[in-house]
Amino acid sequence: MRALPIAVVAAAAALTLTACDSGGSNSTEDGKKASTASSAAASSTACKIDQIGIQVGPANAAPTAGDTGNVPVTLTNKGAECTLQGFPAVKVQDGGTGTDVPEEKSATPPKLTLAASGTASFTITYVRGTAGDGKSLAATTLKIGLPGAATNQSFKWSYGPLAGKTGPNDPNASVSSFQPAGD
Repeated sequence: MRALPIAVVAAAAALTLTACDSGGSNSTEDGKKASTASSAAASSTACKIDQIGIQVGPANAAPTAGDTGNVPVTLTNKGAECTLQGFPAVKVQDGGTGTDVPEEKSATPPKLTLAASGTASFTITYVRGTAGDGKSLAATTLKIGLPGAATNQSFKWSYGPLAGKTGPNDPNASVSSFQPAGD
């Protein structure tokens, strides 16, 4: 038996493996397709506001101007399993004027899978303002939305004026990321 040079054996093996590829595309394209498909699947499983029940409170309301209060918000999934990632969109309004509540700076939002009937929560932390001063927002309405959604749900804000850092459109408040309920 005659020995073949290693280069000939390697070339033959490469040709044999190439002939076995029935897809006709390269692995880079396949990777991009898989990535796009998984991105589409992930975005299609995002929780929808119309399939989420929202309960605001009971709150640890700030009793007087300058005090800090916390408003817990519980979300209950009324649809199929879905995911929550990021921060809720939270806005407070006093009729025509409103301002977004900024995200908690130190939080790194986890990705949560919310089973059917499963719950998650987040917290709005705020400093109570002084009624009638130029820095506070006389908030009466709380609007809550989910990441990436254009729609929201409205609730009554009954926790007093919201203090502003520099004015009513710069709230002294923050919203936490979604957390599994009970944390």
